[in-house]
Amino acid sequence: MRIGVLGTGNMADALATHWVRAGHQVTIGGRNAHKAERLATRIGGSAKPASLRTAAEDGQEVVLAALPFGAGVDVARDLHAALEGKVVLDCSNPVGPGFRLLTDGGPSAAQQLASAVPGAHVVKAFNLCHEDVWRMRPPVFGGRPLAVPVCGDDETALARVRELVRDVGCEPVAGGGLERAGLLEATAALFIALWVGEGVDAQAIAPPLAYAAGPSHQERGETSTVRGRREP
Repeated sequence: MRIGVLGTGNMADALATHWVRAGHQVTIGGRNAHKAERLATRIGGSAKPASLRTAAEDGQEVVLAALPFGAGVDVARDLHAALEGKVVLDCSNPVGPGFRLLTDGGPSAAQQLASAVPGAHVVKAFNLCHEDVWRMRPPVFGGRPLAVPVCGDDETALARVRELVRDVGCEPVAGGGLERAGLLEATAALFIALWVGEGVDAQAIAPPLAYAAGPSHQERGETSTVRGRREP
């Protein structure tokens, strides 16, 4: 794929590095030409530096909006003509001081981005982990690849993003339409508050899949049998 990256920060670095290694052509776009050049040089391979506009134009298949919440909407609105009809991948988290969700009561960050470029196909993904997790080669824990929820409305866009998720070494998970992107963003706010604010392992708050809807019928049967044996 030809991928444009809007931004020169940590998420741009982490994800673009994987995609270059996977054989994609990546254009790194930034307001600061020196930062864009420095990042493209560090990534190496097919990565090349450019302006934000050129990166948006070069990203024929996907454009990653690796920009802080708020800034992404302004940049997308300015580049709307270059983003028309393209897949725009949003990895931002609208989380403010006190781990507060900045979009509470309103449209999600992804929906705001979609409103700024109504002709584009916005997909939400890669927002639930610290950038250093995305730098891992690959992000595998306990022998299981990290699962990445993906939200969007266009099947072609979703298919492209799922491919990019796999190129990072992760497993894409259907997260529903773009209207559910706000749930991903709220989950990030909660997880960050638990991880950073409380020092709690967020994984510990969810039971294994087999118990997600309560004990399975088989387990209930086994429990009844055991109880039956104990009864006089």
